[in-house]
Amino acid sequence: MSKVTCDIGISVDGYVAGPNQSLENPLGEGAEHRLHRWMFEEPEAHAAELEAITAAGAFIMGRNMFGPDRGDWDLDWTGWWGEEPPYHAPVFVLAHHPREPVPMKGGTTFHFVTDGIEAAMARAREAAGDADVSVAGGASTVNQYLAAGLIDELRLHIAPVVLGAGERLFVGVGTPDLTPVSTRQTGLVTHVTYHFPR
Repeated sequence: MSKVTCDIGISVDGYVAGPNQSLENPLGEGAEHRLHRWMFEEPEAHAAELEAITAAGAFIMGRNMFGPDRGDWDLDWTGWWGEEPPYHAPVFVLAHHPREPVPMKGGTTFHFVTDGIEAAMARAREAAGDADVSVAGGASTVNQYLAAGLIDELRLHIAPVVLGAGERLFVGVGTPDLTPVSTRQTGLVTHVTYHFPR
């Protein structure tokens, strides 16, 4: 049976992005390299985790994860990932302003959803069929889905760093029960998978 997953990199003090996010620093000052070194410096050691991150049949993300602008769209902006994003599947972007879908190379199409997290989930489930749906981020989006009880499996990738400020996970989500399923670590990251009992 398909499930809703979430993979997210996080510091030991609970931040998934640092302060002052911008075009130059999409994940905030000092965060991107420190949180995600394991992806770039040890990809072979983490092949299973990297494959799992992009294995879903559809993805959901917030507007901040898609791009740096607010308000009206910059229609020339098509995401942080270049002409061929890593998703290779439909991506549903939570937004307040409508925009036509943006098809990209490799099978990724960005769709923009203005009627809330439940509507985005319904569209993602339909697009994914029997495959999983992944809530990709950022912190605000993941927190909304956690608060709504709509994530089945949470996979934290905990970097051994302290950011001290930024966008924090688990804000406003209540006190959900988490069942640990697996843990694996290297010197750069600890991968922890949790299920939410239903």
